[in-house]
Amino acid sequence: MTPPAPSPATPDTGLARTRIWDLPTRLFHGLLAVTVTGVLVTGWTGVMDWHFRLGYAVLALLLFRLVWGFMGGRWSRFAAFAHGPRSVAAYLRGQAHPDHLIGHNPLGSLSVFAMLAVLALQVATGLVADDAITYAGPLAHTVSGAMSSLATGWHAGQGKWVVIALIALHLAALLYHGLVRRQRLVASMITGDKVLSRTTAVTPSRDDAAMRLLALAVFAGCVAVAVWIGTMRP
Repeated sequence: MTPPAPSPATPDTGLARTRIWDLPTRLFHGLLAVTVTGVLVTGWTGVMDWHFRLGYAVLALLLFRLVWGFMGGRWSRFAAFAHGPRSVAAYLRGQAHPDHLIGHNPLGSLSVFAMLAVLALQVATGLVADDAITYAGPLAHTVSGAMSSLATGWHAGQGKWVVIALIALHLAALLYHGLVRRQRLVASMITGDKVLSRTTAVTPSRDDAAMRLLALAVFAGCVAVAVWIGTMRP
């Protein structure tokens, strides 16, 4: 009997999948998108009970991201994408550092920090806001009336539109990278992996069971803090 012909060898593309975004970071990203959308919708429609509940959820998520920025996987840590002005300038000149093509590039990192800062400001102003008619934040009694009024104006006015503008900018950037630069940023945030050259020296993010349990414990603590703040009404 003639032995079967050997199958042709699979060509080596020189590429390999590397874990960049750990599962806790991916879940944070998805949950933040859902809760922020819910906060905007409920605020606009006046469903204030759910507006507050979702606001506390955003607070818990932001607290988690703050902690995870120091404890998470390699590319989820703030140190991995806290780029200085020189890095931003070099990136804009087309002189990107290899790391800029792995995690957040300098412009993406600015977008991330801006979004986190603006959302933190929205949550903070919401906690001390008081419209003197239908709702008051749980910490409104801890600040002066003038400060509460200022916070209310920002939270319901300019702050809301800044959040919407940043979301629109974020979506536009995703479309640009997907359609023009052919970078599958959404897919990598879903799967956690990026396809990179084997010759690129990359330290993958740790994403094992121990890290996920640590993230769960951290998030539980952040939820507890958010719930505690929610009970601080006079």
